[in-house]
Amino acid sequence: MSRRELHLNLFVYPGGHHEAAWRHHGSDPARILDIDFYQDLARRAEAATFDGIFFADGPALADNVRYASRFRLEPFTWLSAIAAVTQRIGLIATASTTYSEPYNLARLFASLDHLSRGRAGWNIVTTGAPQAALNFGLDAHPVHAERYDRAREFLDVVTKLWDSWEDDALVADQKTGLFADTDRIHAIDHEGPRLKVRGPLNTPRTPQGRPVYVQAGSSEDGRAFAARYAEAVFTAHQTLGNGQDLYADLKKRAAGLGRDPDKVLVLPGISPFIGSTEAEARALHDEYNELTQPEYSLQLLHRMLGLRLTAEQLDGPVPRELVETGGERGNGSRFQVILDIIDREQPTVRGLLHRLAGARGHRVVAGTPEQVADQIQEWFEQGAADGFNVMPPGLPGGFDLFADQVVPILRARGLFRTEYTGTTLRDHYGLPRPDSQYADSAHPQESS
Repeated sequence: MSRRELHLNLFVYPGGHHEAAWRHHGSDPARILDIDFYQDLARRAEAATFDGIFFADGPALADNVRYASRFRLEPFTWLSAIAAVTQRIGLIATASTTYSEPYNLARLFASLDHLSRGRAGWNIVTTGAPQAALNFGLDAHPVHAERYDRAREFLDVVTKLWDSWEDDALVADQKTGLFADTDRIHAIDHEGPRLKVRGPLNTPRTPQGRPVYVQAGSSEDGRAFAARYAEAVFTAHQTLGNGQDLYADLKKRAAGLGRDPDKVLVLPGISPFIGSTEAEARALHDEYNELTQPEYSLQLLHRMLGLRLTAEQLDGPVPRELVETGGERGNGSRFQVILDIIDREQPTVRGLLHRLAGARGHRVVAGTPEQVADQIQEWFEQGAADGFNVMPPGLPGGFDLFADQVVPILRARGLFRTEYTGTTLRDHYGLPRPDSQYADSAHPQESS
């Protein structure tokens, strides 16, 4: 049996993942809208043989953009430009099932997969930001359960659309004049409680058959959704034990649905502050935290927990008793991550804000390259992760340090590849290429 291989994605946020990254002396805010900046990052990630580069997205402007670089770049346009200057690295885009239509979204991802020769991945989200509703003619944001009901039907529809062309439907025979075998192109005729789509897609089947299904969210609905559909799951955990619990739960749920649990990759976020000594790394972490602005941080805490606190309360304890655990906010997985931090560590308000400043509830580590590699290896070998979304606190320097100093250690330990062995994101993740569900049994598909 071949040795299990670590997976790494570069998770890109404009300027970096720490909320004050844009203010740090190592940052260049003038470049956060420069496509050359992101193309350079992608080339560096590809040179380090990362599985993919991942862009988050959301269909609304963050309330706290006054103090941080929290605008959103439309990922399909951005990743298309990155596809043009890279050859192997996967391209993972976030798109909402709540504020998209399945036919349009299926076309966008099919185009990206063709353009990149099989490197597209879809980070499936239901959108948690309630202000998005007002951008789409709605008076209110659909509640958590309704969003997941729509997401399940949405996945069913786009999967049918991507499968609606069999692999050999595109003939392009110049001698006979047959361009497409229309017997192998199928209307999907979907009519469900929320969606009605005839199909077929107006794009041939893509190099991967369909993009890799990625999902982010660890709520009960999120776990059930991931176990049924996801091929990679982006998670946020603070402790090894919590990571192991979710990892085991997702694998068990997937197996219970008849899926191979090894084909459901669990990829937590990690935001590393790296120094030549642990003291130097911690000093760098403190340097970033000193640049945070309470107005921003307190607003973020209110959005995540519903707590309205003031600057006068920064050095007092977090008023845990005021946190409402019921209702819509309480369904969110990140909500529980933050409650766990409060209950376990009992931080001051300022301390909690600094904990969240680095990566919004994802794990932040500060140490030497060896110490960062040790933690990655521990989670990987102790049943908490199949790999990680690397979330550099600042860009580009935070990623350069990881690529130059941590990746060689992981390779030397036999954990991470030294070169690509495939060309598609499915290849990198060790995932099979699915057959079209409409494939005619009278015309067996060629093996791929």
